[in-house]
Amino acid sequence: MSPITVVLGASAKSWRYAHKACLRLLSAGEQVVAIGGRKGMIGDLPIHTELPADVRVDTVTIYLSAANQHVWKDAVIQWRPRRVIFNPGAENAAFADHLVKAGIEVIHACTLVMIATGGYRNADQPLSSDRLG
Repeated sequence: MSPITVVLGASAKSWRYAHKACLRLLSAGEQVVAIGGRKGMIGDLPIHTELPADVRVDTVTIYLSAANQHVWKDAVIQWRPRRVIFNPGAENAAFADHLVKAGIEVIHACTLVMIATGGYRNADQPLSSDRLG
């Protein structure tokens, strides 16, 4: 099974960047689990309100403001992803510090740009000076 990306903050609203990220990730051949505040659909992709059972998470890409991330902090750490991407507007230094202490790579970048430039799948290559870990 290929790596699974969780899009945290997914929305059925097509103008939201999390929605666009889900579609682009799928188009790029990635396996995606969308998690949002409400159930819904992004094309054929269901939006869940929690992580389905038996999902092994490789990457979490966050589209929630720092004020809305606190309810997910413990869950994300328990998922033990390889990396967490904080998209623009989702930056949260305190959460990032917790992730790093838990041995999880933290990246401050735009998932859409990473996909467009080939940096999403080639994560071992440095993206920018904003990369933490």
